[in-house]
Amino acid sequence: MNATEEKSAAATAVTPTAGSRTDSVVLENVSKHYGSVYALDAVSLTVGDGEFVTLLGPSGSGKTTCLQIMAGIAKPDDGAIRIAGRDVRRVPMHKRNIGMVFQNYALFPNMTVAQNVLYPLRMRGWSKTDSLDAMREALRLVRLADFEGRKPDQLSGGQQQRVALARAIVFKPSVLLLDEPLSALDRLLREEMQLELRRVHELTGMATVCVTHDRTEALTMSDRVVLLNKGRIVQEGSPRDMYDRSGSLFAAQFLGEVNRLRMTLGGAPGAKTLTDERGRVIPDVLLATPVRDGEVDVAIRVENVHLLPLEGSALAAPGSWEGTVESAVFLGDGDRYVVDCGGTALVARSPRGSGTSGLGPGDRVQVRFARDDVMVFEKEDAA
Repeated sequence: MNATEEKSAAATAVTPTAGSRTDSVVLENVSKHYGSVYALDAVSLTVGDGEFVTLLGPSGSGKTTCLQIMAGIAKPDDGAIRIAGRDVRRVPMHKRNIGMVFQNYALFPNMTVAQNVLYPLRMRGWSKTDSLDAMREALRLVRLADFEGRKPDQLSGGQQQRVALARAIVFKPSVLLLDEPLSALDRLLREEMQLELRRVHELTGMATVCVTHDRTEALTMSDRVVLLNKGRIVQEGSPRDMYDRSGSLFAAQFLGEVNRLRMTLGGAPGAKTLTDERGRVIPDVLLATPVRDGEVDVAIRVENVHLLPLEGSALAAPGSWEGTVESAVFLGDGDRYVVDCGGTALVARSPRGSGTSGLGPGDRVQVRFARDDVMVFEKEDAA
């Protein structure tokens, strides 16, 4: 199927009808507790029509509870829920007009691919002609047009996931909910399906909410990432902003590997300097948000630690540190180093072609940080 045919299939099979354009999901001060433990604590969230939002967080953060409340699987103790402008707090799951892909796909093993995709249409009383047309368009959209007669046990994991996706979107739901849909796949197939889900979303324009604990999935697929912890939203924003300008040490560490340093912030406004216990500095730091002078937590992503061989390099740049390579591991697309900087271990990840591929244990290096790659936060207790 070419791009034009894919867009036509999307428009025919799954695009919401004109006149229904609104915020697809709205949660207002939604809480859910089990005894004295709050799974969700006054969470407010809006998912715009056509937006792909990922709920990200560790186990127990509340992300799955949030999705289940949207779906009608769980009932909130407090707060309001609207889907496509309709109050659904007392509306059962099968009447909310939502599509859902579960972690284990939940396909009927005794049914063919076509029968699985037709099932929600039959339950909604669609005519045979309309059902067959919608089923075939949905299967074309997920690139399984020639698989109608197969059973689930004749499909790969990725193909089963596509069938589950076709079944979830075939009846034109107001919103698509994805409950860790890629967790059962191996790494390479998971990476392929991340792009596939994004492709289908772009073609359909359907509001989508995905739950995952995998930061790569969240950053790859989403228009907006919502990070939860202990039942509350910690931060939300575009994947790039969340990654480059994390709002807390927790967010920085959860979204990617960082070097965490305890340093002292001082200096005049607009010319702040970080100093560690050995007197080494990172000068002229850019602060994304105001941080009080004094002891602070510093996070520097491993790919933002730049190494230069000490011998034959240019004069040390202001704020550069000296260190000794302790270990070097080849990763295929680059190298991962651990550098001892006088008792402080820093991890650096360098891409191929960066000029560091010849470094090995015992080599002396300069360590440099770009001023806008250093994230500074109010001091937190050690985790």
